[in-house]
This record gives sequence, structure tokens and C-alpha cells, in this order.
Amino acid sequence: MDFDHITRPLTDAEARAEAERIITRSFQTETPPVRQFPTSFRDESEVPAYGDTPPVHQDDKRIVPAWAAGIAVASIGVGAGITGIGCGAWLVLHGLASVTLYGVLMVTLPFAGVAMVATAIGGAINKARSAVTKNVFEGPVVQNTQINNTSNQCGMFSRTRNDVR
Repeated sequence: MDFDHITRPLTDAEARAEAERIITRSFQTETPPVRQFPTSFRDESEVPAYGDTPPVHQDDKRIVPAWAAGIAVASIGVGAGITGIGCGAWLVLHGLASVTLYGVLMVTLPFAGVAMVATAIGGAINKARSAVTKNVFEGPVVQNTQINNTSNQCGMFSRTRNDVR
């Protein structure tokens, strides 16, 4: 390898020759080989005289696989849901930041909602638990009532006991 031209400056003749070589190489038009691609296709097969044309096989040229499209749709749904949650949190925190009647109501509103739901569930359970019974008695009914009164009095204290049977 000749590295002599790197270490020493070029003479005028060498610089002129090198400049001409660079200029002629940059202005040379080397055409790369052109590959021909078909840009259209004409189907020359016969079309039936009446009715529909027969089906033609069409290759599946999807770019995105089905699983990737599913993940994209799911991520859009999750993003929309998170955006809704973020907006709700912003509204709650905005309500908490203003110390007004509306701010206090904004704080107590979830607790009132939970209490209302708990009361409704408790009422439904109580209603379901209380069974409706109808006792039908046939025959004579006798009712005996016996009352026993016991009274004790001692000074300013008194005690009365009633037993009803």
C-alpha cells in the first residue's frame, strides 16, 4: 500500500489529476439493471353468457396478523376505560379541592351511595326471610288468660311483677 500521498501534500499536477478523476466519476451515469415488475393483470378467461362469474382464488395479503389486531383493539378499549377513570378521578379531586358545600357533598356522596345500597340489600334480605304463614284452625277455639300480680313495697321503693299467661 502506498500511503505516501497521505503524509505529504499533493503537488499541483497530482491535485489536478485527482480532482479530474473525482469529477468524471461523479458525472458518470451508471444505470443499474432495471427489474421489470408487472403493474396490472388482465384475466383473459371466458366469462359465462349468463349468471355469475365463477369464483376466483384471491390470495390472503393481510399485513397485520389477527392476534395483533385483537391486541390493538383491546388496548384501545383499555385506554378508553382508563381515560374515563382518569376523568372521574379528576372530577372527584376537583370537587375535593374546593371547600364548599358542593365539595363536602362530593366527599360524602360515595358513602351515602354505599349506605343506600346496604340498606336496600338488608331490606330485601329481611323481606325474603319473613315467611308468610297462614294457620287455618278448624274447630272451637278456647282462650284462657291468667294474670298474677305480685307487689312488694318497702319504704319508698316498690316493685310490681305481672305475669300474664
